[in-house]
Amino acid sequence: MATLEIRDLHVSVNAEGGPRQILKGVDLTVKQGETHAIMGPNGSGKSTLAYSLAGHPKYTVTGGEVLLDGEDVLEMSVDERARAGVFLAMQYPVEVPGVSVSNFLRTAATAVRGEAPKLRLWVKEVKEAMAALQMDPAFAERNVNEGFSGGEKKRHEILQLELLKPKIAILDETDSGLDVDALRIVSEGINRVRSTGEVGTLLVTHYTRILRYIQPDYVHVFAGGRIVESGGAELADKLEEEGYESYVKGGASE
Repeated sequence: MATLEIRDLHVSVNAEGGPRQILKGVDLTVKQGETHAIMGPNGSGKSTLAYSLAGHPKYTVTGGEVLLDGEDVLEMSVDERARAGVFLAMQYPVEVPGVSVSNFLRTAATAVRGEAPKLRLWVKEVKEAMAALQMDPAFAERNVNEGFSGGEKKRHEILQLELLKPKIAILDETDSGLDVDALRIVSEGINRVRSTGEVGTLLVTHYTRILRYIQPDYVHVFAGGRIVESGGAELADKLEEEGYESYVKGGASE
């Protein structure tokens, strides 16, 4: 069973006046088949956690450890983390001019699987995944994220998730910028991956609306750079009613 263990993680970012500590001791374990929702206000450190796990160079780990099946993730390069089974769906996916979606996906699959997928089977796999996400087949020949709408970018992220089949999926505010229809389609894609029981999911979000489609096993409240409360799905309902104010005040006072 794949397990991601985050132990007393501290992370800083370079800012005017020197390094600024953002994560201040995060402890979290995500196991294969589990879905953990990370909720909290802007500036609480949610996205910092996501990008630090993926290895973004902007963030510096100053303490703690991250283990995937006992292996030290923090010693891995970005591509090594991806090959080990860590997947990040970005809040703002970047454009890659000159690289088609089809070439990008097959190159990524080859890197993760260790060999190029057989072309006939791969084409069938991609077409089925795109159809499930209600994506036009012509989408495969467009350049990665170039001129994509917000909804198209997020569907492309989930298309990657479905095809690459990681051990741990980190989804950073996948619901941002989506209309109701796109949110439903993207959520259905995430649920298809979850239903395999083979992926641990870390779902970062501000809002509870995506949790109406994706039922988390655990909800964690982020404030002041750490997890300040954890619970089941009912905790999201509490946040919907009461907001984050009490947690922000509590985090600020520590």
